[in-house]
Amino acid sequence: MKELFHNISQCTICKAHLPLGPRPVVTAHINSKIIIIGQAPGTKVHESGIPWDDQSGKKLRQWLNVTDEQFYNTQNFAIMPMGFCYPGKAKTGDLPPRPECAPQWHDQLLDKMPKVELIILIGAHAQKYYLKDKAKRTLTETVGDYKGYLPKYFPIPHPSPTNRFWRSKNPWFEELVVSELQKKVKELILKVV
Repeated sequence: MKELFHNISQCTICKAHLPLGPRPVVTAHINSKIIIIGQAPGTKVHESGIPWDDQSGKKLRQWLNVTDEQFYNTQNFAIMPMGFCYPGKAKTGDLPPRPECAPQWHDQLLDKMPKVELIILIGAHAQKYYLKDKAKRTLTETVGDYKGYLPKYFPIPHPSPTNRFWRSKNPWFEELVVSELQKKVKELILKVV
């Protein structure tokens, strides 16, 4: 794992496309139980080097019902975005994660984490990549059918403040799905291995 992280830290595969340059943000441990796969770091996370160190991260920890200490314990959660570096700004929000990253690094990381029991797929990019043809037509449909992807995957929307509109249109997510996610997470992080 140490050598793999060293190689990731030196990665420049998409350097020419990164407005702030490469700064891979990824965490994992050989004993990680849950993997969180989101999009890519934003500017705040790029600066701090701490994954989910922003408003989206606060909302995500609320949804998971975990403390910062539990969240950043890599034996509980590995954090492996679709793109490890900040991809740049789009008209609304950030650009999509760079397509080179996941094929280059994800399988290598997954191979080093044999104890993973749940992969939380945050947003359409992660869901399409991992669920392939099992992903529904829209993120809303995929998240609505979350039970169909268990026990391995749990698809959720992105917790970004820019996603407030989706959440207000789909109150069932926070009313029904979040409690199921919290139960699953609690069961796994309290599990004695």
